[in-house]
Amino acid sequence: MLDVVLTGLAISSGFALAAAGITMIYMSTETFNFAHASMVSYAFYVVFIMNLIYGGSPYLYIPLAAIVSGIIGVIIYFTINRWLIRAGATMVVLMMSTLGADLILFGILNSIAEYLTETFKRDARYFLLAEKDIVVGRIGETNIMLIHIVSLIVVLIVVSAIHLFLTKTKFGIAMRTTVENPTLAKVLGINPETVYIASWFIGGALAGLGGGLLTLIIPGEPRIGMVIIVPLFAASIVGGLYSIFGSLLGGFLIGLSQQIGIYLLAQAFGSWINAYKLIIPLAMMVITLLIYPQGLGALPWGKLASKLGRRGGEESGV
Repeated sequence: MLDVVLTGLAISSGFALAAAGITMIYMSTETFNFAHASMVSYAFYVVFIMNLIYGGSPYLYIPLAAIVSGIIGVIIYFTINRWLIRAGATMVVLMMSTLGADLILFGILNSIAEYLTETFKRDARYFLLAEKDIVVGRIGETNIMLIHIVSLIVVLIVVSAIHLFLTKTKFGIAMRTTVENPTLAKVLGINPETVYIASWFIGGALAGLGGGLLTLIIPGEPRIGMVIIVPLFAASIVGGLYSIFGSLLGGFLIGLSQQIGIYLLAQAFGSWINAYKLIIPLAMMVITLLIYPQGLGALPWGKLASKLGRRGGEESGV
């Protein structure tokens, strides 16, 4: 069971980062980005290709995967999203345009996979880099892999960096102003175009960072983004769509419930239940929104922490 929890935490970290990217783009341009699936897939292939050509640890290439996915985000914005926003396109039109972009990127990625298979004589349509990970410890019969630690550290660093960026830097504050009140932002002299470009790059980079980490946990293939896009959207929606912090929490809720839930169900009913794995994130999304429709990001976390602190002090007699 420990290995399931550790793997669940690592997968949840990747989900949380990628879901935060969905939220970042939605907050700034109100675009529910289906091309996020391909951004994650390309991150897988950046790590795979660099490791295939240059060898070494896959961890070395995760930052590059984030940059490439960020650039893909900017390209999508300039070629599609920018013009539709200027034309006053509705949210549905913006969303469907990204689906078209995703299908184009998926076709290109299939061609890349075919080329890699023919050139390097190694199957590029299904690969696993987990075998290149490092064992850093052992608890009982369970190996503690480096990705189990690194993934959580990366999430903590990203959470801190995003918080400082949005609250302590002039550009971050300008981004928040543009998202919350575009008209006021223009009056204050803030260029929304710059904010949109930055949001698409950061959103794509978060997708690439999450995808890069996931290469060391789950197998890669051209359609990997399409496979995990359901839990990513579920995590973003559960988080509240307008909260980066909420989407990160949603990623852990969805990822852990999916991994642990399917394990427990398989133990009870058999391995055939794995075919219905994607039902779990959707069920968790529905349950969470029925209990708290505003999403996890809207919960009064400060008040909850204060109450827990006071309760702990009372119980200890302080």
